[in-house]
Amino acid sequence: MLTDVDLPAPGLLWTRWATLSAAMTGIDRGEPWSIDERGARRDDPGTGWARFALLDGRRAVLYGAHRDHHAQVSTDPAADPLTGAPDWLPWADLTPLAESDQLGFVIWHESGRWSRVRYQHRAEDGLAEVIAPLLTEEQTAATLRGLSTSADRQLAADLLHAAVRGEVDADDLAALLGDTADLDAALTVASRGGITPGTTPPRIAPGQRPPMRRVRRISQGEHDRLVWSALHEASELRRPSPPDTDELATLVRWLQERAPGGDGRCSLLVYADATSFSSQPGDHPPADHPGEERYAAFRRLTALVRALRQAESDPRYGRWLFLRIETAATGYEIDRAYDSWPAWWHDDGVSGPWRTNLQEEVEARHPKWRPSWAALLDPEIAYRPTS
Repeated sequence: MLTDVDLPAPGLLWTRWATLSAAMTGIDRGEPWSIDERGARRDDPGTGWARFALLDGRRAVLYGAHRDHHAQVSTDPAADPLTGAPDWLPWADLTPLAESDQLGFVIWHESGRWSRVRYQHRAEDGLAEVIAPLLTEEQTAATLRGLSTSADRQLAADLLHAAVRGEVDADDLAALLGDTADLDAALTVASRGGITPGTTPPRIAPGQRPPMRRVRRISQGEHDRLVWSALHEASELRRPSPPDTDELATLVRWLQERAPGGDGRCSLLVYADATSFSSQPGDHPPADHPGEERYAAFRRLTALVRALRQAESDPRYGRWLFLRIETAATGYEIDRAYDSWPAWWHDDGVSGPWRTNLQEEVEARHPKWRPSWAALLDPEIAYRPTS
């Protein structure tokens, strides 16, 4: 199912993009906005990327991804940006991007309108933020004024109007950028963009839809929750308890010394894998000492837990993921979970063990000691085989 998108007409979008690319090239800042033989480019590591191409007639395509807003990966349920898209799109470019989760939005222009796939639930795909300077003439002019050596607000508008007419020349660029700009480089880009006399914008040929492609069926969040649900339902495999170690004794003593009531009663609830660590407060969480450097206790706790986890590791059984210790003045109780999400570890529904970390953990175990949910960690679970 498709929906209309409110964007400038392809011709206006193109002239703004080409004008900004030429101006930024003239002051040696052409990387974020550029033009090549395949169309226009936007590359900003802090925001995202976009590609814009003109085809024959009035057809055009705009695609890319925002760094933080990604309809294909983040939306629940997952939204395939190419479902229902027309056959003439540049599928050879789009398909590999979609299959590797790098394609956050695809918008195409045909029959006088911009269209995209309709997301099942309201979602931000980041398009408007990635190309924000191009959405209105005022926004483009404001961006151009930021490049100017003059305070004259009319210069940016004059350059844009010359671009629309296809009449940009060195004088137009010099008026905005000043005599120190590299006008030859700026003119080269302007000509490549078809906004100088006697030039035309580059156009790409219509593409061809592939007979089969790999399509994401569940989002990253849905995949996480699928694994976490299986962890909740799993039972612990029967394995020998680890032997007592010096590392355990050291951790117990540290907790007893940090008892908030001074009576030796202290609670430790943690999750740990090879690269991540998190803790949750129990009934008697470890207390900071007066005058102690901020986070010093947490850093020491992390080191003690990792040392214990390493001491208790076994090449066959693996390493525990969750640990609970309740100390008293003269003893302690300990609970380890290797294969399941224990009832005492709070689940907020949005955060939990990273699938890649879990995969590293279970693959290090002997196959006999791999939990039933291990198969769900396969990234291919998130995709339909072909479509």
